[in-house]
Amino acid sequence: MELKLQADVFYILLVTLIIVMALLIISGRIKKADPLAKPSGLIVAVLTGVEKVHQTVSENVGPKNAELFTPYILTISIYIFLSNIISLFGVSSPTANLSVTLTLAIITWIITQVASFKYSGAKAWFHSFLEPIPVFLPINVLSKFSSIISMSLRLFGNILCGGILMTLVYAGAQGLSNMIAGWFGANGSVFNFMGPVIAPALHAYFDIFAGFIQTLVFVTLTMVFVGVEVPDELKQK
Repeated sequence: MELKLQADVFYILLVTLIIVMALLIISGRIKKADPLAKPSGLIVAVLTGVEKVHQTVSENVGPKNAELFTPYILTISIYIFLSNIISLFGVSSPTANLSVTLTLAIITWIITQVASFKYSGAKAWFHSFLEPIPVFLPINVLSKFSSIISMSLRLFGNILCGGILMTLVYAGAQGLSNMIAGWFGANGSVFNFMGPVIAPALHAYFDIFAGFIQTLVFVTLTMVFVGVEVPDELKQK
């Protein structure tokens, strides 16, 4: 039996490599920066972004938990958004692969359950399957794991559909290019010169706008799911 790697594996590694290189560059800039001087350029953008994310996370899970949770939110935000928009460069989006979105959803689910165990206790966690009465056990089991399915399929479905629609747009643009070229006596398939005319606006929507929205939805749900498990009094500390 011959095992073959999916092409998406190389795109996943590519996204990871881009993120690692970017982090190394940013880290180098920060190390070389004068701590007494006013920050500027890339450092300002990074610090502002991190501060905004940290503030948002603090509002959902509390300042104390935000110290541990913010790195994860930053990581998945960058990874998902870059994976969503990398199709602009002619490669497949890793988030159009269900195994990728499913893995991200499972990680979020595990973190949520850890928070539930920490603040409610193991006894309360297991008892939640029997609330309000034991007959609700099957429904509660489905409810407990439903977030994995919903989060993974939502991200996967939207990115995959965007990619399929863009493929159809380019196919239609190719047909239009052939038709126009045929009016001038050309035969067969020609260069898809209508693609660059039609596609940019649609790329702006399906890749950039939709990619940002889907990143925001996934990250927001992650913070909300974890935040629900954190007692309100701890969110104020």
